Parts: sequence; C-alpha cells; structure tokens
Amino acid sequence: MNTSKTIPTPPWRLGVDVGGTFTDLVIADAEGWMHVSKVLSTPSDPAKGVLAAVTAAAAGFDMTPEGFLGQCTLFVHGSTVATNTMLEGKGATVGMLTTKGFRDSLEVRRSRRDLQWDHRAPYPPVLVPRYLRRPVAGRIDRDGAEVEALSLADVKSAAEHFRADDVDSVAICLLNGYLNPAHETAAAEALRAEGFEDWVSVSSEILPIMGEYERGSTTVVNAYLAPVVVSYLNNLNDRLQEMGLQRPMLLVQSNGGAVSVDRVALRPVNLVLSGPAAGVGALGLYAEAAGTDNLISMEIGGTSCDVMLMGDGRVEVDDQLTIAGYHLATPSVDIHTVGAGGGTIAKADSAGMLIVGPGGAGADPGPACYGLGGTDPTSTDAQLVLGRLRAGPYADGSVSLDAALARRAVDEKVAQPLGIETEAAAIGILKLLEQNLLHAVERISIQRGHNPARFTLVASGGAGPMHGASVGRALGCAKVYIPRQAGVFCALGMLHSDVRQDFIRVHLDNLDEADEGLIGERYLELDAQARAALDGEGFEAENSRIERWLDLRYKSQQWSIRVELANGAFDPTAIRAAFEKEHDRLYGHIQPAGRIDITALHTIAWGLLDRLTPTKAPASTAPPEPFENRRVYFDEANDWCETAVYAGGALRAGDALAGPLLIEEATTTVVAGPGDRLTVDPTGNYVIYLGGEG
Repeated sequence: MNTSKTIPTPPWRLGVDVGGTFTDLVIADAEGWMHVSKVLSTPSDPAKGVLAAVTAAAAGFDMTPEGFLGQCTLFVHGSTVATNTMLEGKGATVGMLTTKGFRDSLEVRRSRRDLQWDHRAPYPPVLVPRYLRRPVAGRIDRDGAEVEALSLADVKSAAEHFRADDVDSVAICLLNGYLNPAHETAAAEALRAEGFEDWVSVSSEILPIMGEYERGSTTVVNAYLAPVVVSYLNNLNDRLQEMGLQRPMLLVQSNGGAVSVDRVALRPVNLVLSGPAAGVGALGLYAEAAGTDNLISMEIGGTSCDVMLMGDGRVEVDDQLTIAGYHLATPSVDIHTVGAGGGTIAKADSAGMLIVGPGGAGADPGPACYGLGGTDPTSTDAQLVLGRLRAGPYADGSVSLDAALARRAVDEKVAQPLGIETEAAAIGILKLLEQNLLHAVERISIQRGHNPARFTLVASGGAGPMHGASVGRALGCAKVYIPRQAGVFCALGMLHSDVRQDFIRVHLDNLDEADEGLIGERYLELDAQARAALDGEGFEAENSRIERWLDLRYKSQQWSIRVELANGAFDPTAIRAAFEKEHDRLYGHIQPAGRIDITALHTIAWGLLDRLTPTKAPASTAPPEPFENRRVYFDEANDWCETAVYAGGALRAGDALAGPLLIEEATTTVVAGPGDRLTVDPTGNYVIYLGGEG
C-alpha cells in the first residue's frame, strides 16, 4: 500500500461492508493504491452506515459525496440485512401454496434433530403458520407428468384468505414442481391476477431441486425476506445514484460471487451470508502474495468470527445452510461462524464460572472502554487491561479507548465475583475466547478432512491480528499472514469478487450407464441460461467463464458430493476418480467399483471483473524504530514482557522484526509473541513466522 498518497487517482472502486459494530469502506484507485475508512454502524438502519462511510471517505479527500461517487466505476456492497431479518424475526407475513395432502411438510421438516439426544429444545417457529399454508388440488408425478389438473379455484380461494390475513408475500411450492413447473407457473400467474403482483416466490424458479422440505423451506425464506431486503437494496441503490454513482451497485451473495441489484431481487435468499462470503475474494487476492493457495482465514470483527478454508486455490461451496434454525439449500460458501469478536461479552455466572460469549456489545453501546454507556467487559476491554491495546483514538477517531473504564468493567463484572485479580480476569477472558477460536478453525479444517498445520492462517478483521499468532501456534501452523488492511478484509474482498450465477437441474441416473447425449443436451440448456444471465449483466465471452459440475453419491447414500467436469467433458472414468478422491478426503474411505448415482447437473456462470492488483510497498532503507515500549502480557510461559510498539505507517517492505512486538495500524493491532519473527512482504503485508522460523 502506498501510504504517501493523499488522494486517489480516478477512476476508483469502492467496497462497503456493514458489520455489527463498524461499517468498512475500501477504495482501490486506478494505480492499485488503497485507502480504508471505518465508521460506526447503525444497526437500526444499515443504509445510514453505508452513506456515512461514503461521506466520511469523500470528506477525507476534501471532496463532496457527489464528486466522490461520480468517479466510482464499481461499487460492491455486502449487506447483513437478510441475516439480521432472519435472526430478529422481522420478515414479511408469508402465505404459502402447497399441494393438497402436503400442507404440513414445512412443519414436519425431516422428522429428526441435529442433536438426536436433545429432545427438549424447541424448533424455531414455522415462518408460515398452518392457517396461512393453503393446499390446492393438482398433481405432477415423479416423472414430471400431470396426473391431475391444477385447481385455479383453489388458488383464487387461497388469495382471498391471504388478503383477509394481510399477507405481504407468497411462496409457492407444489409437489414435483422442480420436474415440471407448469402448475407453479400457472398458480403464480393466478395470484398476480388476484393482486399479488410484487412478492411471489416460486420454488421452481428459486431452487429447482429434489427434496420437498428443503425446496419449500428455501422458497418460504425467500418470500419472508423479499419485501424487507429488496426494498432496502432498491432504496440504497437509488440514494447512491442520486448522490452521483454512475452504475448500479453489486451485492455479494452467499456463494462468494457478486450480482446486480436487479438479479438478486429475484432471489434475496442468496444474500444470507452476504458480507462474510466476500472473504473468498480476499483470499484469492492474498494467495499470490502469501505464496500459497492453502489458506485458512480467521476474520474477527466486533461481534463474531468467520472462518473459511481455501484448499488448492478453491473455497468449497455447500448447498446445506441453516440460518436462525431454518434450513436453506442455496449455494453458500462453507463458512463457520462463532460469537467471538472484539465486542464479545464476558461474565461470571452464579456457579463461579467464567463465560465468554456468544453475546456481544455491538456498536451501541459497544465495549465498556468506548465510553458510550456500555458497562459489560468485552475481549477488547481485556486487551486494553493487558497492554495489547493503547488508550486513545481508534478507527480513524470514531471511538476513543478508555483504559480506566475497561479496567473497572473487568474488575466489577469478572474479577470481584470470581475473587481474582483484574489482570488474571482479563487473561482468563482472552484464553477462553481463543479456545473458542481454535475450535472454530478446527471445525472448518480437521472436521472437513484437512490438516491445519499445512495451511497458512490469515488473521483478519479488526481483532484477528491480535489473536492470529496464538491460534496459529495452537493449530501447528508455521506462519500467520496478516493483511495490512486486515480490519476491512471483507470490504476489500468485495473488490476482488467476480459476478456469479448458479443454475441447477435435477437428473437421476447411474454414472456408468448414463446417456451422454441426453446429459450433454441438458448441460447445453443450463449453459444457455448461464450465457443469457451473463449477457444481461454486460459480460462478453472474453470476460466470462462457464463451469460444469455434477452432483454424485454412492447408491443409497443420503448426501451428494459435487465435482467439476474437467474442460466440461462428461468422462465417467475421470468423474469417478474425482468423486472418490473427494469422498476419501471427507469420509476416509471409498467403495471400490461401487455404483455412483448422478443426482443433479450444475452450471456456474462467472462474469470476470478486472483483477485488483495492489501496488508494491516502498522498500525499507533503515531498520525501523519503535515509537514506545510497553509492558504487555502474552502467556503463562512469558508473563509480562517489555514490548516494542511500532507504527504500521513507518514499516516498509523488507523490514524484519523479532518478537515480542505490537504494530498499530489504523484499523487493527498486530501481536507477535516472544520468539516469533515478523517480516513485511513486498505488498506491505505482515508475515509472522511462529517460533522464529522462516
């Protein structure tokens, strides 16, 4: 990052990520120079955080928001609106059309629990109560043939019920609609004729997959989100364009790819992981600089920690996702999230046990040290007590850290109830938090068949670089990579996220006996849909890519595994080899010569954006000097250490430092322990060699 520049060179790109505590904005200009801006989020109205970030960034360059946005050629946004709508239960009133006899499929679910011995925990409330689930006559059989005509009279009757009950949005999920959508399409047209023009979600359009419950649940969630999410996105997009933005903004989807507002308005359910999924783009950006495409990212913000794994340059996408207890079967990046962040609250319970998380202090009132009215101790307060953070302005002056308030909160809420010293309480808070972080990384690596020791840990987010070395050491990693813009990891990833659209078609067949010609025809149909979507987004053949994937499983196996067709060719021998390799990694065994069944065809359309290439950092000309030395606690073995503290802006490419040390950046603080060695790579990012190797 070129820190000597004071104003970007037009045109530039903007990535904006709304988090639970901060709203992050990253500017990347025509020369690859980057600048970050960070403001407090407004949880009650996320759009205010976006507009405030834009206004603050413009003011920093002595520009008006109109002039600033007028020079922007790409605006990518990651929104938590869909996630928060689900978590807070503030979606639309939804009505549902189902096939007669299947009215209760949504409530029956899969008739099993994720934790089979936990038979007391209630399921979350059904998003569509029974009186709003209206059955209609008509039947499509398992081969896609009509055996009973759709009753339009039943549809009209259902519409009358919906009007009487103030239904905002309607979900349509009819039996076997994924094979033949004729009944669902006719029902949707009839509903629109009855006055439901705006919010009708049709399962064969949202998710044409086998599995009545998964398809129905996903369609209902889409209907539940649509009025809230689409209204937010349209209003924000209109406001930005009124302020000078020349092109509609893009949104990051759960699958890690970007999409236009118009396209995502059809399937807002695809935004439930918007924001964290932008980590895919960030890992792609840093893979080359880190010298490996085997990376595990640990992005820790104010509220949570999102963990993601890139193996051999690819981040896995899963079709099974649960949000707020509701099942979705939409393509989503494999992310594991835990309630462990800078604002995670610590407390002592009535039994004298220390508890850290999952609750957080959020942006309002925030950690006690913010001085905004919070009294609960958080991990940020503990860091301040232990000397890892410095009192004073933080996040471009948005907040100021008060050491006295942090100490009082830790003492009154943890130390005194447990009968221990304040410092010991702060140590306990961080140890327990880091144990939760360790388990989160193990969940995404070891439990997926990966040895974390062969990966480089990428510590990001505002709090990630403070925990990266400790967690990496516990995992057995050799080094930890810390982006200089760690505090805006996802916002930066948004600028490196290509446009992505997924197209799925159920196809049941035996791999070894499949009709290659029929499969080829169906792929061509999916490819045509993909090409049309890319054309609609303005991508020509030279800046787009279409991939073919296949969902496979052994006979009678419940879950499918997705493998890519090399060069798009249907080669059963190569497909079997790829499937068995992946099955062995996931489950530790294969069935030699076992029957493999095809369950679905999957086409992915990529619209390729210009690559983001950061500028090289200025080279070091002299050994850097710390601006202060401070007593900092690290661990039991080293206790309190006299620690050199460096200003990030003073470090240059090629600098090498011995731990223990702290590096203070505008949006984060880097912690390297005793015996570690830290270097600055050619792009200005930090590499911590754990134990001094490297």
